[in-house]
Amino acid sequence: MVSTTWPTSNWPEGVAHEVSDYEKPLFSILDESARDYPDQVYTIFNDATRTYTQVKDSADRIANFLVSRGIQKGDRVAIFLPNLPHYPAIFFGILKAGAVCVTCNPLYTANELNYQLNDSGAKAVFCMDHPQFYPTTVAAIKETGVETVVICGVKSYLPKIKAILGGLLGKIPKAEKYEPGHLFFDDVVASAKTQPPQMNINPTEDLALIIYTGGTTGVPKGAALPNSCFAYNLAAMEEWGRLVHEPGGKPEKLRKGGYHTYLGVLPWYHSFGMTVAMMSSCGIGASLICIPDPRAGNPPFTEVLKAVEKYKPTIMPAVPTIFVAFTNHPLLDQFDLTSLMGCFSGGAPLPQEVCKQFEEKTGAVIFEGYGLSETAPVASANPTNSKQRKIGTIGFPIPGTDIKILDIESGTTELPRGEDGEIAICGPQVMQGYWNKPEENEKVFREINGKRYFLTGDIGHIDEDGYILVTDRKKDMILVGGFNVYPRDVEDILFRHPKVALAAVVGAPDEKSGETVKAFIQLKPGETATENEISEFCKENMAGYKRPKIIEFRDSLPVSNVGKVLRRMLRDEERGK
Repeated sequence: MVSTTWPTSNWPEGVAHEVSDYEKPLFSILDESARDYPDQVYTIFNDATRTYTQVKDSADRIANFLVSRGIQKGDRVAIFLPNLPHYPAIFFGILKAGAVCVTCNPLYTANELNYQLNDSGAKAVFCMDHPQFYPTTVAAIKETGVETVVICGVKSYLPKIKAILGGLLGKIPKAEKYEPGHLFFDDVVASAKTQPPQMNINPTEDLALIIYTGGTTGVPKGAALPNSCFAYNLAAMEEWGRLVHEPGGKPEKLRKGGYHTYLGVLPWYHSFGMTVAMMSSCGIGASLICIPDPRAGNPPFTEVLKAVEKYKPTIMPAVPTIFVAFTNHPLLDQFDLTSLMGCFSGGAPLPQEVCKQFEEKTGAVIFEGYGLSETAPVASANPTNSKQRKIGTIGFPIPGTDIKILDIESGTTELPRGEDGEIAICGPQVMQGYWNKPEENEKVFREINGKRYFLTGDIGHIDEDGYILVTDRKKDMILVGGFNVYPRDVEDILFRHPKVALAAVVGAPDEKSGETVKAFIQLKPGETATENEISEFCKENMAGYKRPKIIEFRDSLPVSNVGKVLRRMLRDEERGK
């Protein structure tokens, strides 16, 4: 725990500067809610609900199943799923088995998933029964250590009438064929024992999750996070979040035991959606609306608006592009969104006009925060009231966290207030390190006054009122609709094309997503290619949000004296337009 009192006169009233009681196994939050609110609904999916008791029962059974398959403490188990109601039970079940979750983006191609499974050393994977996701899994597990594949179908998680009609009409997604030896989720749960295995968990040492990120260099790395990273983050957010529950009332902590409902619109494979929606809802015994595809509907995002009106969520963590999609939706006025009380925004700066329009429509308050996968993810947040919130900043460090602004060159000297430098974070939520990458850990950790700080690679400063501002992102990172795209990741794939000599990827301004991926390509001598040819190659080899939407062929690309392509010149050129 970092003992610190943040230097500001705007610290929200009643909020402690420290929290405690977080050094515990992460799965205990499910056990506690199942004990305290057994009949309270946890997941909502297409009108079907699962209570905390039911989810805990499934998690216990999954834990026993994994142990029966030879999964031992510390082994890695991958989840390759969208936001389905199976997710919490699988996640907590893996932890109850003493294993480590590896969350995988369901948009990944087989090659991308294969890399993650190999790098983490995963021994099992849960995937969706789906004509796209299951074949991707089958292809991805080749030449990996994966021995167990569990296929998750949605039929048993639908109301009976919908399951029957969906089956009759062929609307329930299913793979065309299945590989011998692969198991089905429903069979696994039905046949496993209900008493969970007894595991001795050291919360501060034993990993709960390996989540992949480009980090500060763009090379895919697994952030290794112990149980206590998340348990602390949940405790700190519970202390920080104060909402007015009745008109004229005073701000108070979020009420527990079913008062609140979370909208699960962010993907749970990512630390933002996982911690701030899937885990946070569990921590206070709230309900969680499962949204597998937020863009569903005609026009896009219509189904999300329908879900808000129908299920009346009170809490919505989201990235700015989702708030933009709401406020710009042509049918917005047809839906009642007034159930929303508090919305947490992160991933990118939130335009003030978007914030204003959304709050006018819903009556909710949006408060921005900041964090990274390496910090589980929340490190700072604005006060959750409109009086002390300062739009355009990332607020103050959450209780028990310290943030310093360090010199960019060495990351060892603290800079005075108002001066830009690299943002560094110290707190219980900071990762153990990058999985099997000690040389990367040396680059991102600094010891200052006996405390361990993580260098974020983001540039910012602290203003005269104590609010933290991010003034520049990692210089090469591209943010596409809330997803981080690392140029080297895309370039490495482009270089596989037999006609490509050089490739450079930068972010180009885009009105809808903030930025879009642009690729500059220099072909090999004598070769010719079309934009469509390169686009098709990208479609086959990388997830949709990574694919260059703009492709520009050039006779030559700017390079340094040692032959390194100068992305900076190309990026500045795009911004100059």
